[in-house]
Amino acid sequence: MKLPSKAISYNKSILSKLPLLLDIIKKGDIQLATLYLLTRKSFDGIEEYIDTLDCLYALKVIQFKEESGVLHYVA
Repeated sequence: MKLPSKAISYNKSILSKLPLLLDIIKKGDIQLATLYLLTRKSFDGIEEYIDTLDCLYALKVIQFKEESGVLHYVA
């Protein structure tokens, strides 16, 4: 997980990517693959995308609804 440090700037860290994903998820539930396709140019790879989702999930900002397979914003 890329967190800001002396070697990694904020812009290169996953923290800078959180608002990008949140802005889309806040608009409504979305499939994981669809979200990745919309934002893939902002990530260095799928690992960074998953790390960003993990961070949002750990902060309890998003939920994964298994029955429908979508990400949901937790208000």
